[in-house]
Order: sequence, then C-alpha cells, then structure tokens
Amino acid sequence: MHISALVAGGIFASCVTVAAAQQAAFPSRPVRLIVGNAAGSSPDGVARPLAAKLSEIWGQQVIVDNRPGATGLIAAETVTHAMPDGYTLWLPTMTHLISTLQAQRFPLAKDFAPVSLVASTPMAIVINASLPVKSIPELIAYAKARPGKLAYGSGGSWGSPHLCMESLKAAVGIDLLHVPYKSGAQAQTDLIGGRIDAICRAAPGIMTSFTQADKVRTLGVTSLKPSRFAAGVPPIADSVPGFQLVGWYGLQVPLKTPKPLVAKINADLVKALKSPDLEEKILALGAEPTPSTPEEFGAFLQKETARWDQILRQLGGIQ
Repeated sequence: MHISALVAGGIFASCVTVAAAQQAAFPSRPVRLIVGNAAGSSPDGVARPLAAKLSEIWGQQVIVDNRPGATGLIAAETVTHAMPDGYTLWLPTMTHLISTLQAQRFPLAKDFAPVSLVASTPMAIVINASLPVKSIPELIAYAKARPGKLAYGSGGSWGSPHLCMESLKAAVGIDLLHVPYKSGAQAQTDLIGGRIDAICRAAPGIMTSFTQADKVRTLGVTSLKPSRFAAGVPPIADSVPGFQLVGWYGLQVPLKTPKPLVAKINADLVKALKSPDLEEKILALGAEPTPSTPEEFGAFLQKETARWDQILRQLGGIQ
C-alpha cells in the first residue's frame, strides 16, 4: 500500500477515534437550552423540567437560556452562531416555524439539525351553544348555507387559533369572518356572550376555562386521534380526512452537529421523555410527550414548512 494511503488511513482512524471519544464523554461540561420565549411562558414551562431531567441523566447542568424577542428570531440567530458541539440545544415551536417563514430567515427545516419532537398540544373548535349544530359536519353545512355570516375570534393574526380556523376554511371551502382580539381571553368572553360564533383554542384549557359550559359546545379536536385533554370529543379528521393542527415543541441543535452526537442526545432525550415524573409534569402543562427519531422530526418539519408556507402565502402572511 502506498505510504500516503497509509497516512490518510491513519488520520481517518484517528479522527473516528477522537469523535467516538468525544461522544462517549459528552457532556463533560454544562449544556445550555435556548428558549425563544420569556421565563414563565409555555415553552419555558416545558423547557425547565426537561432541562432538569437531562441534567439528572447527564450528570451535568442543563441551563435554560431565555432569548425572547422577534417571535423567536433572536433565539434562532443565536443557535445558528453556536458551535455544533452538542452544548447548545434549542426548543423551537410551531409559532417559531411560522415566524421564520414570515421573516424568510432561519428556516427550521434547513438551518438546524433535528433531534426530536418533544411534546404536542392539540386544539379544539368550540362554538356558541346557540348555534343549531352539534358536530363538525353540521357546522360545515351550516356555514356553507350562510357564507360570510359566521364569525370566529382569535387573539390576533398568525397565531395558532387564527391559523386553525383558516386551515379548516381552506380544507372544506367555507367562508367565515375573522375577528381578531387583543387576547384569546377576550375572544373567549365574546364567544360565551354570543358576540362571535366560534373559536379554536388549546384543548387542555377547555375544561378549566369555560365555567359557563352550557353556553358553549366543543365540536372536535385537531389531533388525528382522540385527546386525553378533551374526553369524548371526536377528532375533526373523522369528518375532514387528514385535518390536523397541533401546537408542538421540538429539540434542535446547530446544523453541522455530528450525527453520532445527535443520536446520543436523541437517545437521552427519549429516555427523559419516557420517565414517569417528567411525563406527569409535561401533562400538567397541557402538553403530551411525543418523542421521535431525528429523521421523523426532520420529515415532520419539512411537511409543516410546506404546509404553512402555502397557507401563509394564501393569507398574505408572506409578502
């Protein structure tokens, strides 16, 4: 064998050995978990018990680093500048995916390496009980007979409640009037008062938020399967095949993080999410642990990106 080939082979073997040693030793110092939201927010609420469990598994502190501002763009930019060594993680959400699409910067499916889905939260469509409908098919038929006459509320444009209803409109071909409020709580108050006809909101809050249950009716959840957060409420997909919209939290790392290191972080994250104590804490926050492989999360992000890019362009959310 030629001497240069022997040298090259030796260098390659040494690199492989070093990479394996680094993976085996990871982490040997504190890790930071970047959250693009303020302390006390829902993403922060998921991040903190997750960081505590990973600290326990790794024997190294995982520090939550809140980088709020610009709907996640500040956090995303921070991660793109971080070393791809496993010591910077970040917790993107559906909201961040939409904001990066609108800004046309830091696309989640291209600029970061996927590790896993972390948790998801289904939503539910709730109507004022005075409407003479008791199911999603009946709502669709009722709306089609009255184009532009029914109004739905949300806490503002481009949030999950707004996009939930717009997705339903696009999927079934109905015309509903959007009434944006300063907050979701205001929309909920007007739903109960009969000033609007419908809202889409996170399913976990349905049982606790609507104290005047006789004033509203929950028609369907946005997950493909029934949700533990809305017992007895059927999936919208039962009548609108394929319809799905869930709020989600994921885990990503800088783009060029070595795949063996991504695989280790994924394995430890899955272990954390399957632990009963962390599962209980995440469920208490209104989310359900949904671990995945890096490949599954990558495919999910590609699909979500294509879907929301199309919807946002149709609605004028991307100029």
